[in-house]
Amino acid sequence: MISLKSKQSGFTIVELLIVIVVIGILAGLVITTFNGIQQKARDTERETDVKALHSQLEAFWAQKAYYPSLADMNDQASGGFVATNMKGLDLGAFKDPKGSSNTLLATAASGSYAYAVSDASGNSCEADDTTCAKYVLTATLEGTINGSSTYVQNSLNN
Repeated sequence: MISLKSKQSGFTIVELLIVIVVIGILAGLVITTFNGIQQKARDTERETDVKALHSQLEAFWAQKAYYPSLADMNDQASGGFVATNMKGLDLGAFKDPKGSSNTLLATAASGSYAYAVSDASGNSCEADDTTCAKYVLTATLEGTINGSSTYVQNSLNN
């Protein structure tokens, strides 16, 4: 006997919807994980930059017995303070991965690094930078490192 029903092959709409939903869930997981990895990479770069600045500042202290002022640290032009006194420092260490400026700020802010320098009593030393005896370098993180949303590096004289 010959059947009058013709056999059609293919996927039903329900099967297609299930596949689309599964692909959507997997794509969401991948994007979330990727964003977290990028965030951690930027935080690691911030930590590396602050450590590089810290090393150069301590080397400067070893030679001069004082720390540079904020104005000195922001003099990054060719032939400027940084180029003359911190020859091994890459100017990229002054720029936050998500920031747009190479300028250090006096207080911590997202998208930039902070460099607070003071004399031994904790007063401003901008007028006479040869009295600068301690500093605090700060980077604002996107995530946390050791439970903190900032990475702080103090001078060895604190």
